[in-house]
Amino acid sequence: MLKDFKQFLLRGNVVDLAVGVVIGASFGTVVTALVSDLLTPFISAIIKIPDFNTLFFTINGSKFMYGHLLNVLISFVLVAGTIFFFIVKPMNILISKSHKEPPSDPTTKKCKECLSEIPIEAKRCSHCTQVL
Repeated sequence: MLKDFKQFLLRGNVVDLAVGVVIGASFGTVVTALVSDLLTPFISAIIKIPDFNTLFFTINGSKFMYGHLLNVLISFVLVAGTIFFFIVKPMNILISKSHKEPPSDPTTKKCKECLSEIPIEAKRCSHCTQVL
């Protein structure tokens, strides 16, 4: 039984998953720090309100803290935007540059007489009727 457990742990999938979770958690910390330490203060410098937690309204003695919801929504949008613009877009550009497709075979050619585009299989130009 211990041998089976050891074999399970040493499979590539389990190790890859463990590494992915650890790197993902670490990366999440970096993105959160970027948003909370750089982007949020930048936005609060523009809006002149550093924190929305104090915003609320009251109905029949019940306090509705919509400021906290605003903070969470802004943080979510900033994290999503940071991941998209600083991670996803550059990775897509790198992947697209590395996977260049070979040029497709031409389907047309130029007539030697009138220089018009004609199908590559044509035996006579459709514009000037020159035999090819």
